[in-house]
Amino acid sequence: MNHGRHSEGAFETVIESHLIQNGYLPIARDGFDRERAIFPETVLAFIRETQPREWGRLEALHGEKTGEQILSDLCKWMDQNGALATLRHGFKCYGRTLHAAFFKAAHELNPELEARYAANRLGLTRQLHYSPRSEKSLDVTLSLNGIPIVTVELKNPLTGQWVEDARNQYKQDRDPREPIFEFKRRTLVHFAADTESVLMTTRLAGAATHFLPFNKGCFGGAGNPPDPAGRTYRTAYLWEEVLERDSLLDLLARFIHLQIDEKRDDQGRKVKTESMIFPRYHQLQSVRLLVEAARGEGVGCNYLVEHSAGSGKSNTIGWLTHRLASLHNAANQRVFDSVIVVTDRVVLDQQLQDTIYQFEHKRGVVQRIDESSRQLAEALENAVPVIITTLQKFPFVSQQLLKLAEERGESGTGTLATRRCAVIIDEAHSSQGGETATDLKEVLGGEVLRTEAKKRAIEEGRENMEELFRSMAKRGRQSNLSFFAFTATPKHKTFAVFGRDGQPAHRYTMRQAIEEQFILDVLKHYTSYATYYKLLKACEGDPNVERKKAAQALARFMKLHPHNIAQKTEVMVEHFQAVTQHKIGGRAKAMVVTGSRLEAVRYKQSFDEYIQKKGYAIKSLVAFSGTVQDDKLAGITYTEVVMNQGISEKELPAKFASQEYQVLLVAEKYQTGFDQPLLHTMFVDKRLAGIQAVQTLSRLNRTHPLKEDTFVLDFVNDREEIREAFKVYYEGAEMGEQADPARMYAIKGELDASGIYLDEEVERFCLVYFKPKQRQSAMDHQGMNAALDQAVSRFTLRQSDNEEEAELLHGKLQAFLNIYSFLSQVIPYQDSDLERLYVFLRHLVAKLPRRKSGPAYEFDNDVRLDYYRLQKISEGSISLQGGEARRLEGPTEIGSGVIRPQSVPLSQLIDLVNERFGTDFNQADQLFFDQIVEAAMADDGLRQAAAVNPGDKFELVFKSLLETLFVERLDQNEEIFVRYMNDLPFQKIVSTWMASEAFRRLREDSAAID
Repeated sequence: MNHGRHSEGAFETVIESHLIQNGYLPIARDGFDRERAIFPETVLAFIRETQPREWGRLEALHGEKTGEQILSDLCKWMDQNGALATLRHGFKCYGRTLHAAFFKAAHELNPELEARYAANRLGLTRQLHYSPRSEKSLDVTLSLNGIPIVTVELKNPLTGQWVEDARNQYKQDRDPREPIFEFKRRTLVHFAADTESVLMTTRLAGAATHFLPFNKGCFGGAGNPPDPAGRTYRTAYLWEEVLERDSLLDLLARFIHLQIDEKRDDQGRKVKTESMIFPRYHQLQSVRLLVEAARGEGVGCNYLVEHSAGSGKSNTIGWLTHRLASLHNAANQRVFDSVIVVTDRVVLDQQLQDTIYQFEHKRGVVQRIDESSRQLAEALENAVPVIITTLQKFPFVSQQLLKLAEERGESGTGTLATRRCAVIIDEAHSSQGGETATDLKEVLGGEVLRTEAKKRAIEEGRENMEELFRSMAKRGRQSNLSFFAFTATPKHKTFAVFGRDGQPAHRYTMRQAIEEQFILDVLKHYTSYATYYKLLKACEGDPNVERKKAAQALARFMKLHPHNIAQKTEVMVEHFQAVTQHKIGGRAKAMVVTGSRLEAVRYKQSFDEYIQKKGYAIKSLVAFSGTVQDDKLAGITYTEVVMNQGISEKELPAKFASQEYQVLLVAEKYQTGFDQPLLHTMFVDKRLAGIQAVQTLSRLNRTHPLKEDTFVLDFVNDREEIREAFKVYYEGAEMGEQADPARMYAIKGELDASGIYLDEEVERFCLVYFKPKQRQSAMDHQGMNAALDQAVSRFTLRQSDNEEEAELLHGKLQAFLNIYSFLSQVIPYQDSDLERLYVFLRHLVAKLPRRKSGPAYEFDNDVRLDYYRLQKISEGSISLQGGEARRLEGPTEIGSGVIRPQSVPLSQLIDLVNERFGTDFNQADQLFFDQIVEAAMADDGLRQAAAVNPGDKFELVFKSLLETLFVERLDQNEEIFVRYMNDLPFQKIVSTWMASEAFRRLREDSAAID
């Protein structure tokens, strides 16, 4: 054998040396039984040493044949039940249970268990000749107590051999029918490795063998980073960390599991498939990191896990749940009484139960709350180890705890005895906000929360308002709760509430998932269309209309116009017929994302009509909530079930998955959490932005053995905006600036000074609202409304006097609620005045009258479509490489501004809309122009010029200022800036329009002052 320093043998020697120095034993290859695929002497020596009593009793029966009987029964048991189950739970030999391995207990209170664990014999064998029929050998084989569990094929790039060569060796030169390779029965995982990269599989199947990357990730992408110390290989983590003695035993005890999936084949028959699940590197690393953090820090801490789609999140949550449920600290005390998984995914629930059953081998450890909040209350009271529930059940748990206490004849408070809980949140970005999340904290806070509230109430002399202080305490972190939040698309608030210094505890990026081929790049084949059209006024006269409302009505008129829908339908159906239907082995499906429920109805009708006319073998389904009234057909309504010929909402995903249906048209449904690997094409006719764009388009990214690519055809969105949305999450999101508490106090001061509410009204409301639950009555509803009504009357009066001022005030009320709701979860406030005002204003805003809406315009008879053109404007990949990602920004004074309705002639408005579409600008661009006009109007020199000059002279003065204003706002809209500076005809049109707009407004303002 060549052991030169550049050889493969030298690589083996490095691994062997490290493992044997760290607890492994060298096992001679000559001692391997090729037929049985075990090391017989090692097996028997382990059982004889660790289980002498059982050995003695069997020896009394079998004498010299004891060893042979044990080996025979062990192999039969592994052939029938699998090596993993045998290692975990033992096997039967003539009525005696023998253990093939001993795993580490959750605590160290039993020295006998510790001694048995230490007795495990992890062996390493080089160049193992494994086959009864040939002399082929494996580079490295790892065994546990004589049972082979891991094989490794190594390649050395210095000799021109790479990890792909090791993979091909497994696929082409390793017969999966050999005893050592038979699925489940002996070896459980196979690694192909070189000095740069590692691949892994748990099932050899010849050419069909599927290997997964088992790399750490490198600078946000795939691969492995070089060793910072420059002392070892990039892949040294495989043997120094993953295959290390305690690590491998832990993997066997708590990670590797047999996953059984039940699916329907093309004929609708149920088929069971088995997969041996071995954690990918990021899954293993994240679970261990979180478990060690919880062990060391104890209960009361928060952790954020930012794992991309395709990360295998369900399994990661399953492993973490099992580990936390049995976690003990250094003092051998249990850390958590219960682990509560908050999710809406049924698949995760079933997967958790099956996974944990394999580890525990007993039912009752996991309870799914699928009936009522009473069921949840009972599970919490009984401290069930693992509880799976939805967030929506928590607001009603306190009432159920009271009822349970009454049924037992106890005087309950609706408060849970304090439990130390780990709360695992699936898709944290949609779960941690709002009052429902604080209800969860209140319920789980238990007696600790009540005791703290009582203490604070006494300190402030408000013993009658203990519930107020409980309400404050439940918003922040609590000493008996640890949160483990998982999300692929975190928001700013997610980072603030669950992150540490704006960083997640662990991250697996979208870029790494794409490069490792766990998900597809949905932006790789992206085609954009633009709609060019011209509308003409068809009515007599030129009535004045409110600009914003009329623009919305015109846009709606255009979106729902039969010609527009018909033209886009033709493009979509023809693309599906020509391209999509031939993808994924002829099973590919498409989704049409529409902008409204009525659009979904119209598209469904248009699709079915066009498909029938062309005689295509395509069938569509539609998904929208509730009932849709078509305003063109009085009295005609549509529902999802009726339009789908009786298919219920619950049945729809399965029906769409069948070969009967190919296209799903959606309005606000199936754009998050919908997992359909056969979905290949998405047609988008809806404005998407930010996180919504990422979540919607990511419905395409699931992989399938026959799926090579995806396709997006977008009628609406700008490619650069889509790129920016994805760029935020591509290499990991970055948290922006934190909200400023000082601004919240400033807004509070402005609200206090407004005189809309009085302190005594806030106090009176809170005295009723925070009354102890036992003393609450039906009359409290009356009292709370009475406390709010004076403020409502004052606001209504102000609204009638000055509508714009009232709207501005409404915005400030909402701004205070937004900022306090956010900051109270991040900063442990001790200010009860803020909490009182927050609760009062939250209920006040719900009662305030909205701004009186102007007329709702219908232009069906007043406007006609004069010109229409649908044109492909770009196609190809939207690259996410390079450039800085936009940071996630925190809450601002959302709603504190006011948009003044402008009255403009209808014909002028139509021209402006036509112009905007002709140049492909959107509403954000229009806002950019308006902001420049507003800035120009603030210039005193320009104001004076408008007062003393006619319009054409004013335009000259305006243009001299306009270039400066554009330069100052370069970073706000670079596309318009570049076009303004370089396109003279465009510059002239924009300058003239903006000058006339500024001149008109300045003259109107001057006339109003006079």
